[in-house]
Amino acid sequence: MAVFDRRKASTSPDSDDSPTSTKSKKSHVLLRIFTSVCHLLALVFLILVCIGNLNSRPVLRSTYFLKIDLSNIIPRSVPNAVLINSLARSIGLHDFYQVGLWNFCEGYDDVGITYCSPHQRFYWFNPVEILVDELLAGATIALPGGVTDALGIVQTASHWMFGCFLAGTVLTFLAIFLAPLGFSSKPRWSHRGRRIFFREIPLMLFTLVTLILTAGASAVATVMFTIFRNVFESAPELNISAELGTPMLAFMWIASGFNLLGFLFQTGTCCGVCCCSGKKKAIQEGRLSSSGKAVTEKPRKDTARDGAIRRFGWKNRRIGA
Repeated sequence: MAVFDRRKASTSPDSDDSPTSTKSKKSHVLLRIFTSVCHLLALVFLILVCIGNLNSRPVLRSTYFLKIDLSNIIPRSVPNAVLINSLARSIGLHDFYQVGLWNFCEGYDDVGITYCSPHQRFYWFNPVEILVDELLAGATIALPGGVTDALGIVQTASHWMFGCFLAGTVLTFLAIFLAPLGFSSKPRWSHRGRRIFFREIPLMLFTLVTLILTAGASAVATVMFTIFRNVFESAPELNISAELGTPMLAFMWIASGFNLLGFLFQTGTCCGVCCCSGKKKAIQEGRLSSSGKAVTEKPRKDTARDGAIRRFGWKNRRIGA
């Protein structure tokens, strides 16, 4: 008579078929995908920063931190130099110089880039040395005094910037695979202290370090090359112009923004598990007992036959007889 038993099997609130469990699974899958995509996009933009200005290929040649234009510089050695605009190539210089993470490139306005220096780890841009080495015999130029005074600071800042960009790129790559591990399909109140201290908090700190390295390198680059530009343009009588590379600045700050999103979601998950677990709400809804154990509906003790007898009234007819 069990075929007449229409009672549905009881399910736990946290079982795989419950609506709460299904919704939780969908949420954590979407969060994992979103976090991975954020770090993946950050990695793409960081790679563009790292390979910018390596050579004269399209995109790379227009990705630089700073571009110095010397095409209209006024040399000291020319008589009545104040009244003359002399081309840079007449004294052995190139029309422009642009700086990347690994090297510098130079060229002429009508030709483009003609030479890029060899790639160098912890590269730092020394305009005084580069320009003096290229001057023709007997030619001299006047550079703003602030350029020479700031070379020591520039060297140190460039080394830190180089190290932070490379370390940030490596950690961002690892975050694509590690950061999604911080999201679980289980209810927040079901996590134990071991998971919190050995997974949630370490992953939050990991994404924080990744963000600090990326944003720190971007901030150092922005400040340092902005100062460089201002120093070169501080002497308008020399006709030296300088401009920041907008694509490079955009790439590195967009990468920092995506890493910030990944860190914020990781922090929100960690805080949700540690502080805002929703335990009180689960107790009120009957999904959790006051002792912290999940509540499951106990099956009834009566058999299927007893249920069928009670449903069709056979027991009552026997009693009446």
